[in-house]
Amino acid sequence: MVIIIQRLIQKIYNGKWEELETIDKKFTEIENKLGYPPKKRYRCLTGSYDTNTIIIEHQWESLAKMEKIAIKAFLDPEYQKLSASLDNIIESQKQELLVPHPPFPE
Repeated sequence: MVIIIQRLIQKIYNGKWEELETIDKKFTEIENKLGYPPKKRYRCLTGSYDTNTIIIEHQWESLAKMEKIAIKAFLDPEYQKLSASLDNIIESQKQELLVPHPPFPE
């Protein structure tokens, strides 16, 4: 089994951080019910992203587990509604999937 790090990188519109915090609390409640692993959140200070960037990470036991829970989330009406409310908060986003190196230690 290979651990997967899922990293969601979101650029937030200026002045939308308080709204994001309110919505994120609701996301956390739903994600906990659905079985998401705990998340870590980082805000950029310096580097290749500007200061209006948040990075959210989840560590999954496997791709299969991530897929199973993601499907549950995508089919959940409460999760769908909450996701739609992010349109005026998130300017852009991308996702990365990472594995430890080497992925299969000897």
